[in-house]
Amino acid sequence: MNLPSYRTDYISEQDYLEGEKISTIKHEYIDGEVYAMAGASKNHQRLVTMLSRRFSEHFDNTACEVFSSDIKVHVDSKYFYPDVVVVCSNDDDDDPYFTKSPRIIIEVLSSSTRKQDRTLKRYLYQMIPSLEEYVLIEQDFVQIELCRKSENWMPDFYFLGDDVTFASVGLTLPVSEIYQRVENDDMRAFFAARS
Repeated sequence: MNLPSYRTDYISEQDYLEGEKISTIKHEYIDGEVYAMAGASKNHQRLVTMLSRRFSEHFDNTACEVFSSDIKVHVDSKYFYPDVVVVCSNDDDDDPYFTKSPRIIIEVLSSSTRKQDRTLKRYLYQMIPSLEEYVLIEQDFVQIELCRKSENWMPDFYFLGDDVTFASVGLTLPVSEIYQRVENDDMRAFFAARS
């Protein structure tokens, strides 16, 4: 006789959200399952810090704010911690721990996250009505992929010597400035060519 099998590892959204408030490590939540997040490299953090700082400066006296790594994005029955998320108060839903209304989401790619950031997260994020731009940034070499809702989510790629325009908030940054403290072969060659 075959007995029905029941999942014993399922966690409700409410239990997940309450647990995250007291957890010493961050977890992402996908359809009742939680996944611990790994630590980030120095290059990863350099990119997140640079972008957060430039966006924050740009948002002085505006309705927009930038959050890095600790604010969740809620989409469908999932919660993710993007590396950088831009939220504008006229779009937000006022929850103190997550947003359903990001304007821009930025993910810094690593070997362990690249596949999920390019597939599952890309698909889910692009379902968010308020999202206007999704950005994927490589840390091991210089490449920024920017997908805009206004361009049917088709990617544009940016490299050293290019400027990137985040049209949804009217901010343009040189790629070299975004990567200026990152240590990889592309940046070493860039600085060597300038000296």
